Amino acid sequence: MPPVLMYHEIAARPATASSLAVPPEAFEAQLDLLATHDFTTMTASGIAAALSSGAALPERTVVLTFDDGFADFHHRALPLLSRYCFTATVFVTTGWMADAGKHSAGRGPGPMLSWSQLREAASAGIEIGAHSHQHPQLDQLGKDRLRTELTVSKSLLEDGLAMEVPGLAYPFGYSSSAVRQAVTRAGYGYAFAVANLIAESGQDRFALPRLTVKDSTGLDAFSRAVRGHDIHRMYRADHLLTKGYALVRRSRTIVAGMSLNG
Repeated sequence: MPPVLMYHEIAARPATASSLAVPPEAFEAQLDLLATHDFTTMTASGIAAALSSGAALPERTVVLTFDDGFADFHHRALPLLSRYCFTATVFVTTGWMADAGKHSAGRGPGPMLSWSQLREAASAGIEIGAHSHQHPQLDQLGKDRLRTELTVSKSLLEDGLAMEVPGLAYPFGYSSSAVRQAVTRAGYGYAFAVANLIAESGQDRFALPRLTVKDSTGLDAFSRAVRGHDIHRMYRADHLLTKGYALVRRSRTIVAGMSLNG
C-alpha cells in the first residue's frame, strides 16, 4: 500500500532548531522526485477509505501529511504543492493557531497558521484534519479531558472552515484502545499514528501508520521510502527507541485507562 509521509516544519536553521524540520530546498527536491517518477498524491481520508475497502490504487501513490499547523506550510509548502499539482493533509492543533483568541492554549512551537491561511489552504484543495486542541499525550488523559481535546478541536475547525473535518493525527503518535474508542465516539472517520511503517489493507483505520520525514532524511533515503524499500532497516533506530519507551509508557497508560473507564 502507499506510504503515508509525516512532515512538520518546512524550515531550515537558524529559523528552527527542530530535527523534524525539512529545509525548503530539500522539500522541493522531494516533490520534484515524486513528479519526475510519476507519483500520484492523495489525501489522508482517501488512503484511509482505500485501506478500509481494499480498493485498488495507482502503483505509485503517496500521501503527504503535515502535523501541528506551522505557518510555513502556507508560504513554503503550499506554493510548491500547487506547482506540482499535489495534494496533502494538514493536521492542526487548534489551540496553537496564530489567532486562536479566546481558544488559545499557549504559544506553539513556532510561527503557526492563522485562520485566513488555513482557509486559503482548504480552498486550494488541501484536506484539514485535527491534531487535538492543546497537543497533549492523549493516552495519559482522563476521559473528560480526552473528550474535550477531541471534540473542541473538531468543532473549532468545522465551524471556522465550514466543512467537515474527517480525521485526526494523534499528538506524538500516542494512542490506546480507550483513546481510539473515544476518537470513534467523537465522530472521526480515521486517525493516524506514526509507527514508521507502511499501512496494509484492512488495517485498523484508527491506528494507521506513517513514515517520518525530517532534516536527516536524504533524497536517496526519501526515494527508497516512497517506494517502500528497506523501511525496517531505515527506521530501525526509531523502532528500537519506540519499543524501549513503550515499556515506560505502558504503566502510565494502565493508570490513565483506569481513569478513562472510571
